[in-house]
Amino acid sequence: MTLDRKWIEAAIQAAQHAYAPYSSYQVGAALVTLDGTVFTGCNVENAAYPMCICAERTALVKAVSEGQRQFGVLVVATRDGGSPCGMCRQMLYEFAPELEVVIVDFTGHVHHQIALNQLLTLGFNAASLK
Repeated sequence: MTLDRKWIEAAIQAAQHAYAPYSSYQVGAALVTLDGTVFTGCNVENAAYPMCICAERTALVKAVSEGQRQFGVLVVATRDGGSPCGMCRQMLYEFAPELEVVIVDFTGHVHHQIALNQLLTLGFNAASLK
């Protein structure tokens, strides 16, 4: 899929809704389905740290809960172009190992544009269980 600036703006906008009182590290994500539908998410922290959820997983869970299972692009926006954590990479890999991941900062500058299976080499999914 060709990168659309609207997706970058959607991820940046989503980060503005982040609840990050502990880390002060806001993250926004825009997950694009193969039919062009965009699901956004932000990180939501909690005083009990293991209960936090990342922006990427928020967008993924929203999409899956609406019946979507095929994804083409994920845009992740942070203040400094930070990449998705391992947990997010694994959850996304379940659905789209070849997902295009675009990592941007809040100015919209693209820091990285890479396939998920390169971010999570030798990923584990349902085929691994056979």
